[in-house]
Amino acid sequence: MTYEHTLRHPMNLTPLTDDELAANTVSTSDDPQLKALAAIERRVLWLATSIIHHANKVRPNTSGIKVGGHQASSASIATIMTSLWFGQLRAEDRVSVKPHASPVLHGINYLLGSLDEKHLTTLREFGGLQSYPSRSKDPDPVDYSTGSVGIGATAPIWGAISRRYIETVSGTPNRGRQYSLVGDAELDEGAVWEAVLDSNVADLGEIVWIVDLNRQSLDRVVPNIAAGKIERLFSAAGWQVITVRFGHVLESLMARTGGDALRKRIVDMPNPEYQRLLRCSVEELRRRLPGEGARAAAIAELIADVEDQTLTLAIRNLGGHDLAALREAYSQIDDTRPTVIIAYTVKGNGLPTEGHPQNHSSLLTVDQYRQLAARLGENPDAPWNRFDPACPEGQLIGTTAENLRRVAEPAVAPPAVPADFGRTPSGTATTQAALGRTLLDVNRAAPEVARRLVTVSPDVSSSTNLAGWLNKVGVWSVEERPNWFSDDAETVMHWREKPTGQHIELGIAEVNLVSLLGELGATWSRWGQPLFPIGVVYDPFVERALEPWSYGIYAGGQSILVGTPSGVTLAPEGGAHQSIKTPSIGLEQPGCTSYEPAFAIDVEWTLLASMSQLGRADGKSAYLRLSTKPVDQQLAAIPEDPAARERRRRQVVAGGYMLLAATTPAATIVAMGAMVPEALTASERLATQGIPVDVVCVTSPGLLYEALQSRNGQNQDAQSWILDQILPRERAVPMVTVLDGHPHTLAFLASVHQVKSRNLGVDAFGQAGGIDDVYRYHGIDTGSIVRAVLDLVQ
Repeated sequence: MTYEHTLRHPMNLTPLTDDELAANTVSTSDDPQLKALAAIERRVLWLATSIIHHANKVRPNTSGIKVGGHQASSASIATIMTSLWFGQLRAEDRVSVKPHASPVLHGINYLLGSLDEKHLTTLREFGGLQSYPSRSKDPDPVDYSTGSVGIGATAPIWGAISRRYIETVSGTPNRGRQYSLVGDAELDEGAVWEAVLDSNVADLGEIVWIVDLNRQSLDRVVPNIAAGKIERLFSAAGWQVITVRFGHVLESLMARTGGDALRKRIVDMPNPEYQRLLRCSVEELRRRLPGEGARAAAIAELIADVEDQTLTLAIRNLGGHDLAALREAYSQIDDTRPTVIIAYTVKGNGLPTEGHPQNHSSLLTVDQYRQLAARLGENPDAPWNRFDPACPEGQLIGTTAENLRRVAEPAVAPPAVPADFGRTPSGTATTQAALGRTLLDVNRAAPEVARRLVTVSPDVSSSTNLAGWLNKVGVWSVEERPNWFSDDAETVMHWREKPTGQHIELGIAEVNLVSLLGELGATWSRWGQPLFPIGVVYDPFVERALEPWSYGIYAGGQSILVGTPSGVTLAPEGGAHQSIKTPSIGLEQPGCTSYEPAFAIDVEWTLLASMSQLGRADGKSAYLRLSTKPVDQQLAAIPEDPAARERRRRQVVAGGYMLLAATTPAATIVAMGAMVPEALTASERLATQGIPVDVVCVTSPGLLYEALQSRNGQNQDAQSWILDQILPRERAVPMVTVLDGHPHTLAFLASVHQVKSRNLGVDAFGQAGGIDDVYRYHGIDTGSIVRAVLDLVQ
């Protein structure tokens, strides 16, 4: 017996009359709009179910791998989405749709005329409708890419902040509601509550969440999902809470004698027990519903005179499936603070699988699909019907399509970013400090660029050298707030909060930071206004933030993430704050260029080059890994000749440069970031032993790997010229690579000319101590580099 067969519904799905079909979603048959909405809702349910059914049961499948889809999850929210799109949304509003409801979104877009019929048969097909809503890959309008639990839910929060920020840049108010359609199980994700609790959120009245409370997760009916607890959590965060528990059929029963007992019985009933009632025959329902105890007799007497059909409808008539109840909930939204609407629903509502504890991934059989068609009055052999434009439903759809039509935002081209400020750093400096200095130079030398520059950090602005920038541009907030320490002479950071500020400070929650970066980096495609968003986070915590940042890149958000301080070079801090894997993360992250500069000038050049890639259709994100290690800037040996300086800049941006060239090298030392001074010292010690070496400074292993792939004919978009300049064939000798990170990051460079190599780096958890001791412990100190070269050449 297959899995889908275990979910056959015990009820007889006989065709229903129009009034019976509407009874579960409409509170009054006298309201023509609600009647039209009910008919549209049934068509939306049918289309969503059919899209999944065709992908699994009609379209040929030669691989034997299950295509899948989420018919039950789509059915759970079909009423909510119908009521929202065809009764509430305006063109300026945006909606994040829960991942498993993508077929509902496609069905609605099809009815509205924004999705061609040819796409309805392509769910999860190559080049077709995506498994989850995708802004960049779906052929129909999608406001937010969702699919990774919690990220899509919180995206409209960061979208609201981004839109408000853009208003200050463009001077044009453009504010609509930001809706999130969230499954209740998605609230288990901690990132959701990190976002809800952020101090910036309480003033964002355009945020509206609708929780699809069907009390089921992927595997089961969740026994302890309690709406009361969810309500209290949102309320404590300052949100308006609206609960839509019951529909009109059930409420009408509860208004009768004994109704109070029935209400308390259902409210107090464990989730699994309630779900089991949905699977009962009407006889068994009459036996189980009263329960035991003092209220049982009153409930039994109440339902004794209720018709079978009415009782069956009533038990599944929850507020999230009642169009009138939902409309009333929308009318109560307070736009002065965030709102959450908690709507009780049934997973699989209206399908043969409704309420089954394992219906999450179940699929209707062909027989069940045909039964559903008969029940809804649809044609299973021609499932893609639209309404006659002249009928009430067609008129409502036409009006909605016109009201939701968005005028294309005129795209503003990002201002040109300077490539070089012409300054040559001297003395001793760190790459982390160079970040703050470069931002101030942008503000001074390129004000048009600076106006669109926004920085974000999670309460680490001072420790990541952003204080000077922050003091210059101020802190963004919804409204201006007084700085009570402005007259305190000992205060170094001036916290001037105002709507025109250009630094956004979040709580200590890296997921929030990168989620906001993703939305700030998408303003160019949402509203035609490009920004240059830069987020700063302690480098070890890049791993914590990686998944949502990566998802933001996938969704089209272009930003710069700065990890600082990095590596075991942060020696006294110990292993808890020492990053090891982040260089390879930068190497492997799609849609992103990673840099690890060694000198202050490298920071300037790579940061400016990264900014120039933002805010455009062919743009890319970037990751900069910086250090707090003081380095003598004379070691950079910046050429004085302007042409030679420009050649060096191009090499830095392309991935690396020859820092020291021996007359006849016996070996090559390839170093990155903080390890370059050790590499140069090692070259001096080797020279005294008669072993001349080249020293190559790598700034981007990712770009060098792409260049190697291009040379091998595997990457047509990359160029290989940089390899000829930093690792020319005529200088191919044994190679030692060294970095403050995992050694495999640079190991591939030996394959450029198939030379012998030793790869030094960090492959164990760090230790606290002095930098010399820590470097020696990991084998990346000067002595280790010298020994590695000697092993290769002697």
